[in-house]
Amino acid sequence: MSATATTEDFRVATEGGHILARRWQPPAQHSSAPAAAAPIVLLHDSLGCVELWREFPALLAQRTGRAVIAYDRAGFGQSDARSDRMPADFVARESAEAFAALRQHLAIEDFVVFGHSVGGGMAVHCAARYQGACQALITEAAQAFVEERTLEGIRQARTAFADPQERARLQRYHGQRTDWVLDAWIGTWLSPQFADFSLREVLPLVRCPTLVLHGSEDEYGSPVHPNLIAEHVSGPVQMHLMADTHHVPHRERPQQVLQLVADFLDDVP
Repeated sequence: MSATATTEDFRVATEGGHILARRWQPPAQHSSAPAAAAPIVLLHDSLGCVELWREFPALLAQRTGRAVIAYDRAGFGQSDARSDRMPADFVARESAEAFAALRQHLAIEDFVVFGHSVGGGMAVHCAARYQGACQALITEAAQAFVEERTLEGIRQARTAFADPQERARLQRYHGQRTDWVLDAWIGTWLSPQFADFSLREVLPLVRCPTLVLHGSEDEYGSPVHPNLIAEHVSGPVQMHLMADTHHVPHRERPQQVLQLVADFLDDVP
């Protein structure tokens, strides 16, 4: 039986309360990456948390030979609960607040940042803010602006989560935070205050190598999003529009995503 990644949990103090962070270390005998290779930091989607990444972080650590770190944003998963409304600039704020606190707590210098969905927008801001430290950016199913397709998908999700069984499934991961988590996604994205959200201005500040992944059938964003990201970042870029794939490529096609990421990171320190 092959060796698996080992894990360690941390509680990190941030401006929004304490958050849970987890680090996966690749097997010691894994030699595909240099010992000092930058770790991969994962940023979850609007309903996500560490646990909802499931086995992907461990597989990513094994495949790349890099440490992988994920954390529950404030209000999500096993982080401290929140009762405030999500500010309209929450995507940009993440890089300066919780992400900065995580880097300090774990003494992370150089890093690779990998964001899924809204976490992809946060990852863009991290790469732009910390240009000297970010060795590579990976976006997966990221939204670059507020598209009607995104809003329609959210409206359909709002109807689905009115079903107590659907809400109970989410509650397994977020507990008493579930209502807040749903409003932080649905209420924020459907609010007039968020209508002007866009990554257009920050994308040119991304100068590191970038990998853009997106499903051709993504119900929360058309291919306009990955194309916009790929066109406007300043560094070298690879884009893959994955056929017959929806909003969660790392769960729908994990081996393909793992291979694309591992190949992309081969030349990244």
